[in-house]
Amino acid sequence: MSLHNLRTVPVYRRSLALCEMSREIASYVSFNKDLLKLYKSNSLRDIIADSLLTDAILIPQKIAIAETTNSYTERLKTTSYISIMIRNISSYCNGLEHDGVNEKEYLNLLRGEIAVFRSSFKKWRKSLLSDGNR
Repeated sequence: MSLHNLRTVPVYRRSLALCEMSREIASYVSFNKDLLKLYKSNSLRDIIADSLLTDAILIPQKIAIAETTNSYTERLKTTSYISIMIRNISSYCNGLEHDGVNEKEYLNLLRGEIAVFRSSFKKWRKSLLSDGNR
């Protein structure tokens, strides 16, 4: 599957939306506005924002791997990894809230995007894993 064809896969498009929203939230809540250097920060909020961004960026990459492999084992491993990243992103929202982010409505928007993505992901995973002869 080419990148162009990948863009027609609903879960991939949802993952890009999740990635974009995560980037916006990370940029907004972080103290260090250079997102490429968040990992160097000693601020818990910056570390959480960096983790949020990292996982959100990895999800579309993992979807692309799962869509292009013929290996059922690889698809299973990749979808399990995505499930973990989705849970992580939810946890990062909680962590940011506990760290004092006052704009809870932004975190709730991200939680809503996670829910929409999770629904799309579950449908995609079911069809991907039931199609063992891809």
